[in-house]
Amino acid sequence: MTSAEIAADFAALCKAGNFDEAGEKYWSPDIVSVEAQGPDPVARGLAAVHAKGEWWYANHEIHSVEASGPFVNGDQFIVRFKMDLTFKPSGERMQNDEDGLYTVKDGKIVEERFFY
Repeated sequence: MTSAEIAADFAALCKAGNFDEAGEKYWSPDIVSVEAQGPDPVARGLAAVHAKGEWWYANHEIHSVEASGPFVNGDQFIVRFKMDLTFKPSGERMQNDEDGLYTVKDGKIVEERFFY
């Protein structure tokens, strides 16, 4: 598959709410996930990315998510996410706009980098 085909399928899965499936289908075993903030913003490898996701789902109540894109440039693409969620520890409800920049190599996503 080309990077554009991977981007289209990944975005379609996200638009359908299948975020975990999108990751499992396309993440490289050596995936690097970079957040814009936080005490440990870089997760390396599938186990670390899974742990990051488990923490995120455990600490957020998701009311709605809208995904748009992909916006493709060579071996990279962006998917935009608009989320309505509540941070469970504080009870704070928030609107989050986030762009995910994904880099594809050898048919897998080797890096995801988030901007908000």
